[in-house]
Amino acid sequence: MATTSSSPEATEQDRFTANRWKALGVLALAVSTIVIDGTIVNVALPTMIDQLPLTFTQAQWVTTIYNLIFAALLITTGRAGDKFGRRTTLLLGMALFAGASLLAGLATNASSLLLARAIQGIGGAFVLPSTLSTVNATFRGRERAIAFGIWGATISGAAAIGPLLGGYLTTHATWRWVFGINIPLAIVIALGSLLWVPQTSEGSNKQHSQFFSDFDSVGFLSSFIGMGSIVFGLVEGRNLGWWAPTSKGWAASWPLSPAPIAIALGVIACFVFVRTEIRRGTAGRDVMLDMGLFRLQSFSWGNIAAMVVAMGEFGLLFVLPLYLQNVLGLSAMHAGAVLAIMAVGSFIAGGTAGPLARTIGATNVATWGLILETIGMVAMALIMKPTSPTWQIDVALVLYGVGLGFASAQLTSTVLAEVPPAKSGQGSATQSTVRQLGSALGVAIIATIMASSITSAASGILGNTSLPPQQATQIEQQLAPTAGTMITLVREGQGPAAAWQPEVRQEVATELSDAFVSGSRVPLWVGAGFMFLGVIATLRLPRSQKSARRHHSKVSDDTTNSA
Repeated sequence: MATTSSSPEATEQDRFTANRWKALGVLALAVSTIVIDGTIVNVALPTMIDQLPLTFTQAQWVTTIYNLIFAALLITTGRAGDKFGRRTTLLLGMALFAGASLLAGLATNASSLLLARAIQGIGGAFVLPSTLSTVNATFRGRERAIAFGIWGATISGAAAIGPLLGGYLTTHATWRWVFGINIPLAIVIALGSLLWVPQTSEGSNKQHSQFFSDFDSVGFLSSFIGMGSIVFGLVEGRNLGWWAPTSKGWAASWPLSPAPIAIALGVIACFVFVRTEIRRGTAGRDVMLDMGLFRLQSFSWGNIAAMVVAMGEFGLLFVLPLYLQNVLGLSAMHAGAVLAIMAVGSFIAGGTAGPLARTIGATNVATWGLILETIGMVAMALIMKPTSPTWQIDVALVLYGVGLGFASAQLTSTVLAEVPPAKSGQGSATQSTVRQLGSALGVAIIATIMASSITSAASGILGNTSLPPQQATQIEQQLAPTAGTMITLVREGQGPAAAWQPEVRQEVATELSDAFVSGSRVPLWVGAGFMFLGVIATLRLPRSQKSARRHHSKVSDDTTNSA
């Protein structure tokens, strides 16, 4: 009797253990879907701006709101998965993500699209930490290293697929399928999760109730308000006014523009968040973020470097599709292929970063990666011209992509090197949050600078053409708000250019292209500056494992004593 009976729990666990590699495939597909959604949209943006239509600021929000919501919820959703079960939060996240993708694909205006993107961000925030935590809980020993290697390589591969898939769907179908493709993927992931992914957690019924009773609501709200308000101010400052309100904004009658108010509110909320986390941590209560982790040199400086990497990458991914399609006249498919070159370089470098790190050290690999990214960004700013051949852009993107692969592959392990095992969950969630926040800030800052510099470059540029002065001024003023699609309209004889002679269209399109490129170079130089700050940050990281272990031991002792 005893030999034939076994508990249902043991049988269930045996089944999941036997299928752990299938589970890894499901988890890899889930994280790929989330990563692809962060890159697939950029290639489709010029078409969406033209067809939905979107303004330049609304196009910023299509990318920014997803990353912002994602960043704001990652720590909370990661802790919820630890308490209530990671497969549960994975399924919940995929359901939200698929539903929001359907809404985005059916969007009829900017408001409905942005709402759908916000819900996608919520879903993605549930999915990402649940996949990483499940891999960590399912695999042991040598298999764990292999599993994490596959998980990391999947992210790089998905980044390469995103632009290509976005370009293909936009060219051969419609931009709506950029979102629609997520629905069948979500169904496959849900079925695979139920069949093969184990339910893992670290919570008991008592801990479940404690999660709600001692939930850090002030920390959650202040962090969300802080990040959201700062990004809102940066994105909307150009439209609403950086100090005095603009005459055309919805706050035209206000004595002060909402943009500086939002930024000030965000700074205050971030201060409240830090104070709240310090006080709750000192009292031994549950916190959103253990501020003591930032005493670790590798954790604090490594997260600064990780944020800079994300700011540069997503800022570049916002600028380039607009340049490639509106100035060079490439199709969405061709533009996607060009952008994929960067991700391919990142994928290749990510695979070689591990062996290289064992030779010269992970920190040195990260530093050289950021140096290559800086050089690649500078090269792109120098190469970018209205008539640049795409092979020159490919060279700069390969260089940037190799640097990105080196830096991204090693920063994760470097940031967590000194974090005690008991706090690895918070450390991982914090790093993911920092990266997503960097993505949102990168688009907000780079796109805002881009719009302002294009507006400045376009002012008066059509004064020497044969257009009437009033019409020339109107077209100049539309270059930045249309994100460069005005160039395509003029080149193809659409809109106001329908009645112009071919030589006039060519003349105006050339002048507008020059202004757009001139304005687009400025944010690339700013991005290169971000990259250089990242290089400086990595120089402050511990250069040896011995140093990391010493700091790790000190923090572990502090944790034990405080407990």
